[in-house]
Amino acid sequence: MKTSDFNYNLPEELIAQTPLERRDGSRLLTLDKRTGVVAHRKFTDLTSLLNAGDCLVLNDSRVLPARLFGNLETGGAVEVVLLRAISGGVWECLTRPGRKMKIGTRVIFGGGELTGEVAAIAEGGNRLIKFEFEGIFLEVLERLGKMPLPPYIHEELADSERYQTVYSRIIGSAAAPTAGLHFTPELLAEIERRGVDIAYLTLHVGLGTFRPVKSDELENHEMHSEFCVVTAETAAKVNAARERGGRVVAVGTTSCRTLESAVGEDGRLREFSGFTDVFIYPGYKFKCVDALVTNFHLPESTLIMLVSALAGRENVLAAYDEAVRERYRFFSFGDAMFVG
Repeated sequence: MKTSDFNYNLPEELIAQTPLERRDGSRLLTLDKRTGVVAHRKFTDLTSLLNAGDCLVLNDSRVLPARLFGNLETGGAVEVVLLRAISGGVWECLTRPGRKMKIGTRVIFGGGELTGEVAAIAEGGNRLIKFEFEGIFLEVLERLGKMPLPPYIHEELADSERYQTVYSRIIGSAAAPTAGLHFTPELLAEIERRGVDIAYLTLHVGLGTFRPVKSDELENHEMHSEFCVVTAETAAKVNAARERGGRVVAVGTTSCRTLESAVGEDGRLREFSGFTDVFIYPGYKFKCVDALVTNFHLPESTLIMLVSALAGRENVLAAYDEAVRERYRFFSFGDAMFVG
């Protein structure tokens, strides 16, 4: 199967640049994964699409304000985006302009509240930077850092909390699990009142989620690795739902990938903590996830491939063409799909 099989035409003006005033005010396109039938609803209609006994699984990762603007000790502005912690205050980072960031280069942020020195250059050109600061690093980041918005969003975010889910709690992502941005506390409470169990897991989203698939053949693509956690409590809730005949409904491709990484061949979810690089594309046999709440994804991305694995490539591309015709809003701050 070829990467180009997952292309579609998207007018640039349909890429949402800002979130709606209400989180749950977006539209919801529903796609029947068996028949390909599409319907148009509001996101708040999700309550009627879920059944008593289902288990809704959400990713509670919180986005790091990981984008830092500083100056070289020798002069000149630089931008640093934290990707992942290594150890002892060292982080793997994206840097711009990279050519200025040689080993031993020192960078100053916030007038000296935070400093960093390039300790090494990783494979692929990312820099390993050793940071020095007083106090708690995450508190320093909260003061100095900005949200690392996706490259297709060109407007500044007025309220940084709008790039966090209302249930985010474990900090560590470089990008938001955006399917969850549509939920409000009130909507989650209504879903629970209808007899749906809600469970949480954690997958820290890396910027690799935005990297294009460069291989012409899908089988040659090397999937990025991300850290995820499934607790014993969540495993018990998911397994109980399956035992009573309920569906496991993943909110977002991140929740889906985590569940499929932690499930055994017997279909039972287990407690899990570690890295996943599972690449889900058509031909994959799902062992845990029955339905998916997701946003609209970039052409030829691993995310649209995952959705196509669940609902069929032809069904998904036809649904995307319908969404374009109906002027849905696309990507992180856009509208949503329910695939089930």
